Amino acid sequence: MSIEDNRRVALAFFERYDAGDMPGVLDLMAADITYWLAGKPGSNATSGARSKAEMADIFRRMEAALNGRLRMAVKGTVAEGDRVAVEAASRGELRNGRVYEQEYHVLFTVRDGKIAAAREYMDTAHVNAIWYTR
Repeated sequence: MSIEDNRRVALAFFERYDAGDMPGVLDLMAADITYWLAGKPGSNATSGARSKAEMADIFRRMEAALNGRLRMAVKGTVAEGDRVAVEAASRGELRNGRVYEQEYHVLFTVRDGKIAAAREYMDTAHVNAIWYTR
């Protein structure tokens, strides 16, 4: 695949997420993906390396907690070889009234049209405050 093909895969991830198409998001992931979420393992319920099945579970829990869907906006991309870096932002309101507004940097590795690996960086203190603090 070309660099532009890889960029299209990464952008499709955010487009599908923004549209609330979680099956479509999961379809972009390779069966053996390693999706790493920022933070020390155990620092919150999502940090560390996750499988596709674990990411599907995280997405399900997020969808259940949201009032509507999490809106995503891509701010920019840089692509080189099989890697695509994406700067993005999100906003969503939880059923408990809290508002989740996040900034992301995600580094995707794309192989054969699928996301083989991802490293997602975000404000982990905000994740804890909005999603996991009672």
